[in-house]
Amino acid sequence: MKTTVIGSVFAGAIFVSGAAIAQQTLQLAHNAAEGNPKWDASERFAELVEEGTNGQLIVDVGGNAQYGDDMEALTQMRMGTLALSTNSQGATSSVVPQFSVLGLPFLFDSLPTAWKVMDGEVGDELKKLAEEHNLVLLALWDNGIRHVSNNVHPIETPEDLNGLKIRTPPDEMTVDIFEALGANPTPMNFSELYIALEQGVVDGQENPLMNIHSSKLYEVQDYISLTGHKYESTPLLMSKAVWDTLTPEQKEVIEEAAVEAGEFNRQASLQADEDLRSEMEEAGVAFNEVEKQPFIEATSSVYDLWREKYPELVEMVVNAAQSESQ
Repeated sequence: MKTTVIGSVFAGAIFVSGAAIAQQTLQLAHNAAEGNPKWDASERFAELVEEGTNGQLIVDVGGNAQYGDDMEALTQMRMGTLALSTNSQGATSSVVPQFSVLGLPFLFDSLPTAWKVMDGEVGDELKKLAEEHNLVLLALWDNGIRHVSNNVHPIETPEDLNGLKIRTPPDEMTVDIFEALGANPTPMNFSELYIALEQGVVDGQENPLMNIHSSKLYEVQDYISLTGHKYESTPLLMSKAVWDTLTPEQKEVIEEAAVEAGEFNRQASLQADEDLRSEMEEAGVAFNEVEKQPFIEATSSVYDLWREKYPELVEMVVNAAQSESQ
């Protein structure tokens, strides 16, 4: 079989009953480690696409930033040289800043509430905004409720964050939250985080338990404080340029696979928060609960900031979150 390469899209042929059928291999980039729900769901998505297209489309998954970190993946997709990415909400918001609104502090009371909101008109609006930047939003997977870890002391009140150097994603919303809490937010790519914690470049970081566990951040952190300060999605994105080369039937398979693999991802994420605490405690990490009301009050100004930027979208998200949590 002769194969040619067009950017990240590999074109070739398969033979069924002697007839040649066009075949494409689409690269999918993500930054998660093996064992993370994002990793497992990306593999499941690839299986579903191959099955659904009878091998016409092969999704080649490159985890651990094998095909570039999230920012690099976004650039490549917009150029049409990378097909797919299970990206991060923070990085995506650098291109489509409205994605940050999903991370307003203490917005969702549970993961299922967040999913209901994203699967409604909020998700429809974000899909339209993504397309304006040459990206197709296939689905909003889950990246969990986020907590703070550090090597200085337990975080029990907002004052405990004063002056701490906390790594954040390259996401304006997260920076605003930690500035409001008195910390020194330090945006940094996730792939650089373990070494930065190990070497003391930053005092701590914030992530859901599944990310802290799968990337072994708990090995270089003494304290995990269950702040639950914000939610983040995992946008499954596709290059608009690559999307436009597909047949209607192939597009339908990809959309259905995105939703099915997304449900797998969401359930794995929900289970992870229930299972991982005891394992990390056994490794020596000290966990503590927090009284959230002082944190909610300390970050109320973040809502004012974002209402000034995107009043209609913030109102839509807040109203949907309140409606779904009742």
